[in-house]
Amino acid sequence: MKKFILYLLLIIICLVTLGWYFSTISFYFILSLVIAAVLRPVTNRVNAVHILGQHIPRWLAILFSFGVIVGLLFGIALLFVPLISIQIERLGSFDLDVLYEQIQNPVGKIEDFLITYNLVNAEPGFLIIQVRETLIGSIGKINVQGLINTVFSTTSSFFIAVISVAFITFFLLLENGLLRRNILNLVPNAYFELSVATFNKVERLLSNYLIGLLFQITSIFTIAGLGLTFVGVEYGLTIAFFAAVANLIPYAGPVLGASFGLLVGISTMNFAESGEFVLYIARILIIFGLVQLIDNVLLQPLIFSKSVKAHPLEIFVIIFVGAKVAGILGMIFAIPVYTIFRVSIIEFYKGYRAYRIFKLSS
Repeated sequence: MKKFILYLLLIIICLVTLGWYFSTISFYFILSLVIAAVLRPVTNRVNAVHILGQHIPRWLAILFSFGVIVGLLFGIALLFVPLISIQIERLGSFDLDVLYEQIQNPVGKIEDFLITYNLVNAEPGFLIIQVRETLIGSIGKINVQGLINTVFSTTSSFFIAVISVAFITFFLLLENGLLRRNILNLVPNAYFELSVATFNKVERLLSNYLIGLLFQITSIFTIAGLGLTFVGVEYGLTIAFFAAVANLIPYAGPVLGASFGLLVGISTMNFAESGEFVLYIARILIIFGLVQLIDNVLLQPLIFSKSVKAHPLEIFVIIFVGAKVAGILGMIFAIPVYTIFRVSIIEFYKGYRAYRIFKLSS
C-alpha cells in the first residue's frame, strides 16, 4: 500500500510538472476533453442512426457535431455584428468637438460642485480643459502599427489554438473511451475496482458541474436579456450573452459583464440632458444587480456546492489559488481540477479503510 501511494504521488507530481511546463498544450488538451464530453452524447446518437442497414460512420457523426458547434458560434457572432458595425460607423465619424459638447454639461456640474464646496482651488473651466488635454493625449498615444501587429499575432495564435483543439477533440471522439481504457490499463489489478469507482465518480461530478455551468449561463442570459430589453437598453441580448459568458470567471466576471453593458449603453445612445444619462446608467446597474443577486443566492450555491460536493469556503480558496497559479484560466479551471484530485484522494482513502486488499497489503 505504501508503495502504491508513493507511486501515485510521483505520478501526480510528474503530471502537474509536465502540465505546468507545457501549459499551452495542457490547456488545449483540457479544453478538448471538455468539448469532447459535451459533444459525445450528440456524436453517439448520430453514430447510432441506421441508414440502409448501416450505422452512420463515427467520423461523419463527429463532423456533424462540429457543425452544430460552428452553427452555434455563427449564431452568437450574429448577435455582435450590429453592435460592431455601429461602433465602426461611430469611430469613422468621430468628432472631438461633438464629444466635448456632450460632456461639457455633466463635467461642468461636477466642476461647480468641487468649487462651491472648496474641494479644489482652481478657476472655473479647469476640469473641462483637463479632460480635453487627456483625450487628445490618449488619442495621440495610439500606436496604429503596434495595434495592427497585435491583431495579426492574436489572430494567428487563435487559429492555431482552434486547429489544435479541433484535432485533439476529433480523435478523442473517434477513439471513444480510449483515454479512459489506457489510464485504467496502468492500474494494478489489486486496485482496479477502486480505480473504476473513482473514475466514474469523477466523471459524474464533472458532468454535473458542466451541466450546472450551462444552466447558469442560460439563466443569466435569459434574466439579463429580458431585463435589459424591458428597460429599453439597445443590444440587450448582446450585452446579456457577454455577461453570461464573462460570469464564468469567478468574482471578476460580473464586473466585466456590467462594465461591458455600461460601455455599450453609453456608446450607442445620444443623451439630451444629464438626468437622462444618469437614469439610463441606473437602469443598467439595477438589472445587473438583480442578476448578481439571483446568481449569488440561487445559482452558484446550486452549481458549485451541490454539483462538486464541496463547501463554499473550499471553492472560495481554490479559486484564488487558481488565480495565483494561472490567472484567469486558473480561476476558470480551478474547480474541475480540484474536483479530480479531491474525489481521487477521498475515494482512495475510503478504499484504504474498507477494501480487504489494502488491509492485507499493509
